[in-house]
Amino acid sequence: MTKQFLIVSLFALLSGVIGCTNQPNDKPSIVQTKSQEMNVSTDTLKQILDAFNRHDLDAIMEFFSEDCSFDFPRGPEPWGKRFTGKAQVRKALAGRFKGIPDVHYGDDRHWVSADGNAGVSEWTLTGTTAAGLSLNVRGCDLWEFRDSKVIRKDSYWKIVE
Repeated sequence: MTKQFLIVSLFALLSGVIGCTNQPNDKPSIVQTKSQEMNVSTDTLKQILDAFNRHDLDAIMEFFSEDCSFDFPRGPEPWGKRFTGKAQVRKALAGRFKGIPDVHYGDDRHWVSADGNAGVSEWTLTGTTAAGLSLNVRGCDLWEFRDSKVIRKDSYWKIVE
């Protein structure tokens, strides 16, 4: 009798865990909730890169949180130059597109952490600066996310000599 009770209990438990019940399930499982919260994927990073290649500031900024930050590869500090908040980041990116009017990010690869809170994009930046300097450099972005929005973008470029 105890053996039968254990088998029936185990079957009921497993049925609930894997969703094999005849009862409607009004509550999402823990697995469903986690995957729904984890909206950041490599596809997200490709979409952001595509918006950068179109120089579409509105589309780019849709991916960023209000309290975001962006560290440029060059600047007066060890981390380059940091822009904080959506307005500053937008202005900095507008300056990038003005300074390198034909900037393009290609030959890209992307990774996202298992929890969806961090990612890496690797790319080759090409373009010509407003001063006429031709660029062809490898670089990467380190991304941090909260609630599927970019909270930090930290960019690095190789120095070509």
